[in-house]
Parts: sequence; C-alpha cells; structure tokens
Amino acid sequence: MNHTPENIKKLRKNEVFVFGSNLAGKHLGGAARTAKDLFGAVTGVGEGLTGKSYAFPTLDKSLRKRTKKQLEMSRNKLFFCADENPQKVFLVTKIGCGIAGFKEEEMKELFG
Repeated sequence: MNHTPENIKKLRKNEVFVFGSNLAGKHLGGAARTAKDLFGAVTGVGEGLTGKSYAFPTLDKSLRKRTKKQLEMSRNKLFFCADENPQKVFLVTKIGCGIAGFKEEEMKELFG
C-alpha cells in the first residue's frame, strides 16, 4: 500500500486528489479548498469526480457528520470509480479528519 504525501500542490497527469467534502459541494477550507483552488473541484459537486479531484462527502448538505453507513456507501462509490479508472492513481488525503472532526482511526477503519 502506498501513502499519500501530506502537502500536495501538484498532480501528475494520471493522479486524482481525493478530498473530504460535504454534499452541498461547498469547498471552503482544508483539503476541499485545495481541491477547488488547485485541482479543479467544482462548487456544488459534493461527491465524485470533479476536475482532477474526487469529492468524498464526510458531511451532509447541512454540514453535519454523515453516519458510518453513509460513509461506507461513499467509500464503495470511490472504490468503484477507482476500479473503473485503473489508469488513474487516487491520492487519498486524511479524509474527514479536519473540519468534519472524525478521528484518524475511524477513517482508517472505514478504508481498512
């Protein structure tokens, strides 16, 4: 398993920046802001491929934490997208560990 670098400022042609988002697609801070400013994430797109990014929603449209079941469904969508795009490398940031307030261990368990 590879590890994503901490401070991503550039992407290779085949790389996708995976960031924690909200379902409203408001990319105002943290990695979401980086995705919007540097990697083409589109305001209003709260889940899925957007620019050279992939929005992974950890918050709902009202900016409340999503449930474990909802996160699992989004994880499955991300995995499906990665399977459908084997030529791409998905760089997964510490999703949900900033503004959303999830513990790193919770998110590791989700993806583990």
